[in-house]
Amino acid sequence: MNQKRKQQFEAYFFNKYGKVKRFALSILKNEEDAEDVTQDIFIKIWNQPEIWQTEDYSDSYIFTMTKNHIFNLLKRRLLEDKYVNNCLAEDKHISLDTSFEKELDSKELKLLFFMKIEEMPTQRKKVFKMSRLKKMSNQQIADELKLSIRTVERHIYLALMELKELLLIILFFINILSS
Repeated sequence: MNQKRKQQFEAYFFNKYGKVKRFALSILKNEEDAEDVTQDIFIKIWNQPEIWQTEDYSDSYIFTMTKNHIFNLLKRRLLEDKYVNNCLAEDKHISLDTSFEKELDSKELKLLFFMKIEEMPTQRKKVFKMSRLKKMSNQQIADELKLSIRTVERHIYLALMELKELLLIILFFINILSS
């Protein structure tokens, strides 16, 4: 990496970081989320040297970029929440009667779940195992892996969604076989 380029970015970073984080915090009202957003913005900016190597871009550009990133984040969270609520509502209609339960071999079912966990991306698998197998809190996981709590929560959420998807597929096939 070019030393001059690195110094230019560091100067830009130290000049703007606090302002961007305060702006994100004023919208999100959550320190960790503001930190995550600010880091994301500076990663994007690093890949766009025309922003920080010239004086042509004003503060309004970086704040617009931050605002758009926050709105996309909030929109994605709303969609995720809506999906989870829909899944929970559907779960109330799914019930296993005793004949289905007897047909399930718990060892095979556990094996399917463990195989699914092993297929997960490395970080997600590590976070999920720490949470569910080692019974660590989200804060402990975040501290040990040097991640934000929100990132840990996101990994656990995505892992649970993958496992839930597998469970729904299994239930679907059980329903077909029993019909």
